[in-house]
Amino acid sequence: MIRQALLNAALGAALSTATALAAEAAGRIRPLADPYVVVYESPDPATVFAYSPGLARLDSGRLIATMDQGGPGVAKLPGVRRDGQLWRGRIYSSDDHGVTWTFRADSPMVHARPFAAGRAVYVLGHAGDLTIMRSADEGTTWGAPVRLTAKQRWHQAPCNVWYARDRVYLVMERNTDPSVKGWAVSVLAPVVLSARVTDDLCRPDAWTFSSELSFRQALEKAGAPRLIGSPFFAPGPTVPLVTAVANLNPDRRSMAPIGWLETNLVQFADPDHLWHDPSGHTFHLFLRAHTGSTNLACLAKAVEDPLSGRITVDLEKAPSGEPLLYVPLPGGHLKFHLLYDDVSRLFWLLSSQSTDSMTRPERLPPERYNLPNNERQRLALHFSKNALDWCFAGLVADSGAPRQARNYAAMAIDGDDLQVLSRSGDARALSAHDGNLITCHTVRGFRALAY
Repeated sequence: MIRQALLNAALGAALSTATALAAEAAGRIRPLADPYVVVYESPDPATVFAYSPGLARLDSGRLIATMDQGGPGVAKLPGVRRDGQLWRGRIYSSDDHGVTWTFRADSPMVHARPFAAGRAVYVLGHAGDLTIMRSADEGTTWGAPVRLTAKQRWHQAPCNVWYARDRVYLVMERNTDPSVKGWAVSVLAPVVLSARVTDDLCRPDAWTFSSELSFRQALEKAGAPRLIGSPFFAPGPTVPLVTAVANLNPDRRSMAPIGWLETNLVQFADPDHLWHDPSGHTFHLFLRAHTGSTNLACLAKAVEDPLSGRITVDLEKAPSGEPLLYVPLPGGHLKFHLLYDDVSRLFWLLSSQSTDSMTRPERLPPERYNLPNNERQRLALHFSKNALDWCFAGLVADSGAPRQARNYAAMAIDGDDLQVLSRSGDARALSAHDGNLITCHTVRGFRALAY
């Protein structure tokens, strides 16, 4: 396994060097971390897809990675069906800064993310209900999965984890109306989960669950959005059926009803920030905005009662008193990852870069997935002092091919470097959405990118 990983790294580095030299010769920006190590490779790219990378760094320096397998071929994989469930999730670790990876355990979860709390490491995701697993030896071995909810439907790609006052905070999204058909982002409600880091987080009663605010309810609170062109396309097919069929999937160019999803949460420590809470009990939620357009995110806030610990989710307001639903954010139209760096005192943003969202849907090449805004091959890095005004730091990776994605990434600070785990694809990938690889990229000396 180690030899294969080293060969993968060497091959990736060689290919990336050639790509970078060609890019420089053409006068293009050189990506920061095109070289990659393959963490997971699909056994059958046509039927088994690589989804949902999650990443955490432990105090020891060990990296813990999670992902899940999807697609029609998963049920046929050996050993994946257990106790009436598909154990499609996988957990890995690296002790050499992502150069080599060791498979550690399967899990029944999708959309899972790893995080440390106290002396334990956890992976939390869902298998319909919220589900969690615990490791007491830094991710080497794992206990049995435990359900935290009963008969509920959850969602949430792996986003960030926040620590404050010896508590851990993260967001999962509950489907508030299972009757909604199709992609139900209009009825997802971000739920802030909080727990003491010293508790056993496999106990359901260790967790506090916030109130719920679905996107549909947020629209009612904010009033119908005006003058921002949301939705950009009318819900439903955007091209004639014959064209859609030619593009392999009748829904490939379809616009779902607008909504929000894939939530990150942050706090503002700067006392000069307009939304700074000196008590430290206010969190701001940044969510992917599904509008059919680009570079918008949704915004909400969560306020924690210091006595009871109850957390209430609501919309933020501008200083004028007007409710806010959308804020500008590079790549906010697809899944992004936010983290705060205590050393640079900056927020860092990892997201997909859109370059041609105004192309007519019917004129997109067949290898482009979905609508014009759904471009997935360029992974970009930005920084900000306030999480609202973003400065471009660089391209992390650019496959140069629309079907070979570098997207849905997670990141973790590793000393002076930034480790990035990407949902990726190579020439064998079925589509930009249904890739065949999980890849690890290292951005060296990332703080020097700030200016």
